[in-house]
Amino acid sequence: MKLSNDNEKDLENAKHFQKKLLIATDNFLPRWDGIARFLSELIPRLKEYKITVICPDFGNVSMEDVEIIKIPLSKLKIGDYTAAKFKPKIIKEKCKEADIIFTQTIGPIGLLAIWYGKKYKKPIISYIHSLEWELVTKSAALTGIKNFFIYNLIKLVAWFFYNKSTLLITPSPEVAEILSWQRIKTNKSILHMGVNINKFTPPRDKAEAKRKININPEKKVIGFVGRLGREKDPRTLYRAFTRLKNKYNILLLIIGGGIEELENLFKNKEDIIWISSTDNVADYLQAMDIYVLPSLTETSSLSTMEAMSCQLAVVVTPIGYIKEYIKNNINGLFFPRQNSYILEKKIEMVLDDKLRNKISVNARKTIEEKFSFDRTVEAIKRVLEIY
Repeated sequence: MKLSNDNEKDLENAKHFQKKLLIATDNFLPRWDGIARFLSELIPRLKEYKITVICPDFGNVSMEDVEIIKIPLSKLKIGDYTAAKFKPKIIKEKCKEADIIFTQTIGPIGLLAIWYGKKYKKPIISYIHSLEWELVTKSAALTGIKNFFIYNLIKLVAWFFYNKSTLLITPSPEVAEILSWQRIKTNKSILHMGVNINKFTPPRDKAEAKRKININPEKKVIGFVGRLGREKDPRTLYRAFTRLKNKYNILLLIIGGGIEELENLFKNKEDIIWISSTDNVADYLQAMDIYVLPSLTETSSLSTMEAMSCQLAVVVTPIGYIKEYIKNNINGLFFPRQNSYILEKKIEMVLDDKLRNKISVNARKTIEEKFSFDRTVEAIKRVLEIY
């Protein structure tokens, strides 16, 4: 349908008066992780803003009506992550043009966006996806004096830059409290992470979901989705599985790339399927029967919420906000960090159909009632509208 001249003018005027939202992130597509998935769901729902994304150049990516500025990668590698180069000129110009700056990280891109946003007196909203001092030191597997130095250096950097932000959005009260303990005085708004419950749904037929990705329906599938970084501790899952597979008709499905030594744990192994990345993670979650998160550090764990939304029984470490939204033996099971023996026993428990079905139904119910992404989007919009 052809628009009238008046309608065309109205459309142009609406575009002209759109606020300019600059999203600065050190994690983005096509490198899939929690932040990338969060932004890939959020950005298409912010049509009322003219959006520019500044992100590392991890490869080709495009979004309709979104300007994407890619910063070349540096030689700095931490675990499975390669940081962007410092490009202050590019970020300075975009911060100067923006009406609102929305940061996701305090890597080279995020901290420069906060610095220039403060310089040009722009509202700076910082979403706290992780506690960087924990994430970096665990990812790099630092110990001793190196761990002490880097841990405290990153805390100092976080204190300096987050105190320059206008508002911090935290995924849980615990994270807000931790930031306050670090003498970060910026106002904080608690906004729980959410899941697209219309995308991450239980399969109509579990056997068919397995056939769809070429898995024998007779196999019980234990799965994990996420980067293969040291802080995710996939070795603990691998050790538990190698003992279990001698007793049960099971298969391990790993979705996510990362450090080569960790990828090699799962490559070309009997009863293990490893896929480095996919744009259709829901299809793989729907084929799983049990989801395991062995992480050493998390804030909310979007992947666990997505698994629960697909009506999976989840077996997880009790870290971050996870220990609040999961109730042990009701909508999930806990096991201690780095304890493959107890993980083995917990997986055995949910290989029982009766317990697994009860936990998985409760898991889906939890996400539907409390963690729909629609709620997350509306809450973020309310925050942005203030500025």
